[in-house]
Amino acid sequence: KDRCYWLLYTERKIYPSTFWLLVRVGEVYSPKRGLNERMVPLEAIVPAAQNNINTQFILLEKGKITWDGQNKMCLGLVADKTAAVHLQLWGEECEAFEAGDIIRMENGIFSYNKNNLVLRAGRRGKVEKVGDFTMEFVETPNLSEVKWVPDPNNSNKYVQHSVISPHSRIFPPIP
Repeated sequence: KDRCYWLLYTERKIYPSTFWLLVRVGEVYSPKRGLNERMVPLEAIVPAAQNNINTQFILLEKGKITWDGQNKMCLGLVADKTAAVHLQLWGEECEAFEAGDIIRMENGIFSYNKNNLVLRAGRRGKVEKVGDFTMEFVETPNLSEVKWVPDPNNSNKYVQHSVISPHSRIFPPIP
């Protein structure tokens, strides 16, 4: 297996000296936590009831803010170079991001919420803006528009069954 590395240059806050850190491509370095879990492309996510998705994407469109009881929420369309998916934002997250923002998600979850398959941070996850406007992406396939079924060999996992729509039905492509 090929191993690709980037040299990451950073400054230490405690001692005003600098150092180089060797990081494998696809891993995230955070000065607070060091090397994090590997980032996964959107095409690799599957529905699950676990908060374990670490990924990065660009917000292509954001829908109107709605209210679910006393909670604010909105849906967005996000993508990376492998796939697109609907992102659900809650509360302050709705105002924190705009179209064109590059967002990193840690410990996210891809699951059904009111019959919509969405990627979201959930209670234990985190989303943060890490850049804007410059990211390679595709709008198809949209994983929120795929019918998933339990894996016949492992009932704890899901597999793609069929494509409901090749693109987002909530955020249709501009002709």
